[in-house]
Parts: sequence; C-alpha cells; structure tokens
Amino acid sequence: MFFGITDIWTYVVGAFFIILLPGPNSLYVLSTAAQRGVHQGYRGVMGVFLGDTVLMVLAAAGVASLLKSTPILFNVVKYAGAGYLAWIGFQMLRGAWRSWRSPEAARATTPVAERIAESPFRKALVISLMNPKAILFFISFFIQFVDPAYGTPALSFLILGAICQLFSVLYLSALIFGGTFLAGQFRARRGVSTALRTGVGALFIGFGVRLATATLG
Repeated sequence: MFFGITDIWTYVVGAFFIILLPGPNSLYVLSTAAQRGVHQGYRGVMGVFLGDTVLMVLAAAGVASLLKSTPILFNVVKYAGAGYLAWIGFQMLRGAWRSWRSPEAARATTPVAERIAESPFRKALVISLMNPKAILFFISFFIQFVDPAYGTPALSFLILGAICQLFSVLYLSALIFGGTFLAGQFRARRGVSTALRTGVGALFIGFGVRLATATLG
C-alpha cells in the first residue's frame, strides 16, 4: 500500500487508458485549438483542469457515495449534463451548416463581443463538470483505490488526483498542437473543415445520449 492507495499501479494504468479515451473535454480542446489557436486551447485546458479538480474534491468528500445511494439525484445530474452536451453538439452542427452555406455570412454573424463571451475557460469548465466519462470515472473508479482505514485519506486522493491531472495535461497539450497543425492543413479546405466540425458536433450529441442512458451498475 502506498499512502493509503490500495493498488497504485493498477490505478496508473487504468487512469492512463481512461484519459486516452475520446471524450467531450478532449474534443472541445482539440476543436478550440484548431479554430482559435494554442493560447485559447490552453484556456480550455485550464477549464478542464479546474472542472476535474472540482469533481475529484466532490468524490473525496463523499458526493460519489451520495450519488450512488440517491438515484434521483444521479438522474438529475446525468440528464442535466446530457442536455448540455447535446445542446453544444447542435450548436456545432448549426455553425457547420451556416459555414457551408455561406462562409462570409457565418463570419459576419460572429461579432467580436460574441467570440469574447464564448470563453474557452468557462465553456470547458462546464463541459468538464458535465463530462460523462469524468463523472462515471470519479464515481466508479477513482474512489475504489483509497483504503477507508487509512489515517489521512485526503493525501491518498491528492496523489490519485495529481496522477490523473498529469496525464490529462500531457494528453490535452498533444491535442492542442495537433489541432493547430490540422487547422493549418484544413484552413483552405472548407469542405473538410465543415465535415470535421459536423463530426465533432455529432460526437457531442452522442456523448449526451450516452450520459442520458448511463447507469451506476
């Protein structure tokens, strides 16, 4: 046992592969970096980092057990998250359709104030808090590796959280630079860019559906 962690290497391997699974967080950071550059991509990363930290703290404080024991509360959380993710997906699909129909009109209807209001940090934070992969990870996987008999479980959760966040930041950084590279390749190809945006929007709707049908079992 390592500082109250029952099987740290199993956790490390599991967390690594779970982080690599595509999810709303990673897709949002990738699309933000591709459309708005490295700086805005990292603003999204900071939102993801804070959102995941909040979920970790809530899991450590016992909210995960509360959600498990209160199906109504879990359903409220999951349906709210599913609706938000689906709404983002529809917004992306609508933007892709407008861009395809009239690129000039799409740019004209996106004023500077609107782009500023759509803060990548704030949007990534909400997406992270509503992320089905993250919610189920912290409810079903994260808390299993802390020995309840250990004297300072906060230290155990801190170590587990640090490992998860390290993997997340490294993975999202790779996506940011990959996204900016793809943006340079696709900038002159409106059809490919629109198809990519449509695909991301469809995936967000899929994430919403998956969260809506998720169970604690």
